[in-house]
Amino acid sequence: MILDDYRSPWLTEDLLDLQQLARTFLDKEVLPNQARWAEQHMVDRDFWRAAGAAGLLCISIPEEYGGGGGTFAHEAVIAAEQARIADDAWANSVHSTIVAHYLAAFGTEEQKQRWLPGMASGDLVGAIAMTEPGTGSDLQRVRTRGIRDGDDYVINGSKTFISNGTHCDLLVIVARTSDEAGGRGLSLIVAETADLPGFQRGRVLEKIGMHGQDTRELSFTDMRVPAANLLGGVEGRGFQQLMEQLPQERLIIAVTAAATAVAAVRHAIAYAKERQAFGQDLLSFQNTRFVLAECAADALAARTLVDSCITRHVAGELDAAGASLAKFWCTDIQNKVVDRCLQIFGGYGYMMEYPIARMYAAARVQKIYGGTNEIMKELVARSL
Repeated sequence: MILDDYRSPWLTEDLLDLQQLARTFLDKEVLPNQARWAEQHMVDRDFWRAAGAAGLLCISIPEEYGGGGGTFAHEAVIAAEQARIADDAWANSVHSTIVAHYLAAFGTEEQKQRWLPGMASGDLVGAIAMTEPGTGSDLQRVRTRGIRDGDDYVINGSKTFISNGTHCDLLVIVARTSDEAGGRGLSLIVAETADLPGFQRGRVLEKIGMHGQDTRELSFTDMRVPAANLLGGVEGRGFQQLMEQLPQERLIIAVTAAATAVAAVRHAIAYAKERQAFGQDLLSFQNTRFVLAECAADALAARTLVDSCITRHVAGELDAAGASLAKFWCTDIQNKVVDRCLQIFGGYGYMMEYPIARMYAAARVQKIYGGTNEIMKELVARSL
């Protein structure tokens, strides 16, 4: 198949070895547990430690902090392998690609030494609390407050849609630490949640898809966090820190989108070859062949766009507009391709036991989180 003949230009032998390691690990540790995780709305806590022992956590964090010493390309390989098996339960991209990089990029040396090794081993699970019930993509409207009181910040507020909300031991909180307007009053404060008074995990959210990923509401009531946990040690830098890291978050979403589109086409081709209708397999019908040809073209185009962005990001050349473009275009393609591939399965495509159904249910949120696609288009438009 044309998709199998294409090899990403950034894939080195080292990355191919990682691809095989991730594939073996995920096939063994994830595939047998997907239905159970969906029922319990979270992966097993020990799974994080197993992933750490396999060397799959914080793989792009420097070795001196317990990480794998790789690049974003290593994170992309793991995310693509998750997409291959329609795994949407393990929020490694939040833990390793997003949270760990806030700590690595902006943390003090003491903060990095204290938190990153535990994240790399899986003993600490990371989450980031941006979104509030009344605040979506507009982060400048955050209302959660962190008021300095002696050696602590007293934090009050609530957050929603928090991935890893059940397991998180480290929570990066976007909070308003001054009355300065807009983003100038925002800071990032890291809460160590174990037995923390005032920290409350709210209800587990019932989502359309991603049923195995623990997503919760969180609330803070006079929650005291040491002032030493202010990320970077200087107030008012939160919005700038968010803006610097959001491109990587948006790119990993695009990586998952492109890989999912490829996986959907592969599933649909395999099904069309074996499913019989009117005395012939589905692939014998011209409409099926044309739909799959168009989907293969869309999936390959998404993959090549992502490959270009990965190459530029690893070289330090990808800007916010480029990441935003990849995010909105690839997630739009993901939704389009998965929908058309599901149709080939007929009624079975609506059954959650089939990966294509899980892909369909999980795809829709890709156009929402990380900044809605409408916001992404606005950011791209401003750069024109």
